[in-house]
Amino acid sequence: MSWVTVIWSMTASACLTLAGIYFLVWYQRRTAWDNLLFTLASAAAAVYTGCELWMMRAETPAQFAAALRWFHVPGWVVIVSLVGFVRLHLRAGRPWLGWTICALRTLALLLNFLVGQNLNYREITRLRHVPFLGESVSVAEGVSNPCMLVAQLGVVALLVFVADAAITLWRRGDRRQALATCGGIEFLALAAIVQSVLVFWQIVHWPITASFFCWGIVVAMGYEMSYETLRAARLSDDLREGEERMALAAEAAGFGVWMWTIANNRVWGSERWLSLFAFDPAEAITLPMVIERVHPEDREMVQATVRRALSDQTDYACEHRVILPDGSARWISARGRTYLDNQGRSTRMLGASIDITERKRADERFRLAVEASPNGIVLVNELGRMVLVNAETERLFGYSRADLIGQTVELLVPERFRGAHPGHRAGFFAKPKTRAMGAGRDLFALRKDGSEFPVEVGLSSIQSEEGLFILTVIVDITARKQAELEIAEQRKEVAHLSRVTTLGEISGSLAHELSQPLGAILNNTDSIEMHLQRPTPDLDEVRAILADIRQDDLRAGEIIHGMRAFLRRRELVMQPLELGHLAGEAVRLVSA
Repeated sequence: MSWVTVIWSMTASACLTLAGIYFLVWYQRRTAWDNLLFTLASAAAAVYTGCELWMMRAETPAQFAAALRWFHVPGWVVIVSLVGFVRLHLRAGRPWLGWTICALRTLALLLNFLVGQNLNYREITRLRHVPFLGESVSVAEGVSNPCMLVAQLGVVALLVFVADAAITLWRRGDRRQALATCGGIEFLALAAIVQSVLVFWQIVHWPITASFFCWGIVVAMGYEMSYETLRAARLSDDLREGEERMALAAEAAGFGVWMWTIANNRVWGSERWLSLFAFDPAEAITLPMVIERVHPEDREMVQATVRRALSDQTDYACEHRVILPDGSARWISARGRTYLDNQGRSTRMLGASIDITERKRADERFRLAVEASPNGIVLVNELGRMVLVNAETERLFGYSRADLIGQTVELLVPERFRGAHPGHRAGFFAKPKTRAMGAGRDLFALRKDGSEFPVEVGLSSIQSEEGLFILTVIVDITARKQAELEIAEQRKEVAHLSRVTTLGEISGSLAHELSQPLGAILNNTDSIEMHLQRPTPDLDEVRAILADIRQDDLRAGEIIHGMRAFLRRRELVMQPLELGHLAGEAVRLVSA
């Protein structure tokens, strides 16, 4: 067997092998059109090689002309596939230039079958036998067909198209593709057109070997495809490692990972997710089976949430109960995301689920504690709006829960304090700390009927995922205020009784205290009478005696006034007292 036959046969076999491999790849992924284009280019290159071998083995001009005519069919397939490959796989090249190349090559293919013996020769007059690779091969001589300028113009347009794609890739930062793929295609296409010009215009007498350049173009395309395959393999390894890490993290956090394939309605779940729903790992799970495990009261809500996520193409989020085969219930929180195909249709949903039973129980205990509280409890957000109230708050203020939720807390503040309250609230949110509200001041709250009542308010800050909240505890102190008033009255009564008792204890001293000025008044009256009985009364002495009588009378009046004041019911008034004067009064009181 000759070297020509061996080399061209091996080249054709290699092209067909690549075509078969990438056809299977495309068959598995029908949307991978770049794989189909590469398959067509590789198969056309193999046919290209066979046509060249046919021409080199031709014995008559007619055989050579027929081989050359069919030679342009795989050439058209290679060039059109190459243009599509650059556009689809490399995402480069100007579309209008690509369509121009396809139009020129199509026109050339039509001229190939309509004008002359083929596109390159009007007529092949004879065959020349030239040595090539140690044997003699056929080379045509005849009248060149000027229509082949159309095909050669198409190849020139291809060179411009590939160069433009290389520039685009370089600017994009894909320099490997620009240099290796586009650069290789550019060089091989240029070599092919140079050889075709030299041979078909009969400048040189050399067998047509364009299949080698075509094979080189296929290799350049195959290199790009292989690189992408290797990159996909590395990405697959990285993805597998990432999945393992994610699975480990999910298991550590208590998450169960699941995937719902919409086309066949099948659900895949991790081991943790299967245990959450009590499914057998060997069981083929469908969405209706999952819905069947959902609590009957939550089932419609879950289905509506799934339908909304699919129709709106939004994330899925839901909390629901699950009834296990043993009859026990479990709370599940699920989050998922919908993924679309190239046509924008939902194909699958991926998500994670976690057991929130304990959290729900804690929430229920908190709700029961809040509802059972003897004090009003109001939870206020950063906008000052009430987001939670308990039953005692409804009773205290006369509002229903629906009337309060969403309203500002100023609704419960009397109008005379309402203007300053937003500023106080903003100050607390700026520096939140647990404290009593309005320390040292009397606070009042406003009922729905417009009446006010005294309150004590405690404030505590709560930081949550939704932001900062203020927990307000409101205590109605109306009864305490009333009790304080009653105690004050009782305290006054006790003080009065104490004074009466004290007066009784010192009544002897008081009688002695009164007897002194009264006795003095009597004696002074007798003295005046004696002075007036004299023939010449001493008026100065009478005046002195009358002054003493007035002094003793005032003294007696002061004693009686003090006794009346001591026995009067009145509130105690605290005032400064002169200790020296008090001591003098006490000495005079006990002087007897």
